[in-house]
Amino acid sequence: MATVQIFGVKKSQATRAAERFFKERRVQIQKVDLDQKPIAPGEIRRFVDRFAWPGLLDVEGKAYADAGMKYLRISDSEMFDRVARDPALLRLPLVRAGNRISIGHDEEAWLAMIPVPVR
Repeated sequence: MATVQIFGVKKSQATRAAERFFKERRVQIQKVDLDQKPIAPGEIRRFVDRFAWPGLLDVEGKAYADAGMKYLRISDSEMFDRVARDPALLRLPLVRAGNRISIGHDEEAWLAMIPVPVR
């Protein structure tokens, strides 16, 4: 069975929900605590290519407002740097299983990541 990667932070309720969701279904997970280790540029690029920055950023979050992001025009490279420094700017968790990816609390997408057993 494939491993599901969950990128998030411990204090995120949605990240904890993703961990619980997969553990309850006995799916092996690899947790990446973004407070301890920033997300790799290639990994974040995968999510940006699929969802674009507006879908990936938590525009309703306190970190986004505190950083004044609503009013700034920022290049892609600057955005990568900001996200690496402050993962709270993202809609967490970021979940990946093979080529399937999801952002935020999305149980429908998570269910699609679980392989159906062959009988």
